[in-house]
Amino acid sequence: MRFFAQRRHFKDLSEQEIIALAISSEEDDGRIYRSYAERLRSDFPDTAKIFDGMAEEEDEHRRRLIELHRERFGEVIPLIRREHVAGYYARRPVWLVENLGLERIREEAALMERDAERFYLAAAQNSTDAATRKLLGDLAAAEAGHQDKAEHLTEANLGEEQLDTEQETAKRQFVLTWVQPGLAGLMDGSVSTLAPIFATAFATQDTWTTFLVGLAASVGAGISMGFTEAASDDGQLSGRGSPFKRGISSGVMTTVGGLGHALPYLIPHFWTATLTAFVVVFVELWAIAWIQNKYMETPFFRAAFQVVLGGALVFAAGVLIGSG
Repeated sequence: MRFFAQRRHFKDLSEQEIIALAISSEEDDGRIYRSYAERLRSDFPDTAKIFDGMAEEEDEHRRRLIELHRERFGEVIPLIRREHVAGYYARRPVWLVENLGLERIREEAALMERDAERFYLAAAQNSTDAATRKLLGDLAAAEAGHQDKAEHLTEANLGEEQLDTEQETAKRQFVLTWVQPGLAGLMDGSVSTLAPIFATAFATQDTWTTFLVGLAASVGAGISMGFTEAASDDGQLSGRGSPFKRGISSGVMTTVGGLGHALPYLIPHFWTATLTAFVVVFVELWAIAWIQNKYMETPFFRAAFQVVLGGALVFAAGVLIGSG
């Protein structure tokens, strides 16, 4: 609370402080654009060039602001930053955008430009000096025109072939980071928990006990798969992306796969619960086959045959063990 109480309001800033705030903001934005460029350079080199160009634009804005400050107020620029001003637009920390996808980063950049445009318009209205007001107005127009600048840089650096290549790379990264571990988890959770759940169901005829076994098996398998996926590959050499993301995807989908046919046993009537679980298992297995066909390009009937056959064998083993 003390920190927020010490923040200045924009309307209370002097013209020198407004210019100093603009200088520090341009420095930050140039740094952010360069971070985007470095983040994208290995997989999306052409888009990285776009952010390099936008960083150069921010450097030019900063240079013009420093010249203005030198002419009006001298060499010493007051230390004032975004976090010192109440209600001033904030920037997302770089480490939070490192894992964003290509389109999300572009959206973040567009939002940055809109925020900067609003700031310069408000700053120009608060200025009484003609030269300062003109420069701030010019910078507001420049920020508004950055969308056109970005489009120009896109046309200069991204032809149709490069765009197709980047889209294919982004799709591949999505599959490697999210779909592949999630699919492995869904398969493991759906298939591996069939035997203990249905063995318990037919051995005890008790729906609540069956649900508890299914819950334990699903959560335990999810935790195990999540940690195994995250620890097995840091993604540096394989290019499979963040181990944290892969672990989350694998762990959550493993748990979901097991809970799908455990939840019906919350129904008190045994055969109603069991028949409902049969239907859920059928849907799960066909969903797995569909995901394999859509994202892994496995022929649908081959995927269906593999998944259904494997699931049927595990299911039969559970029923036989439980009935015995």
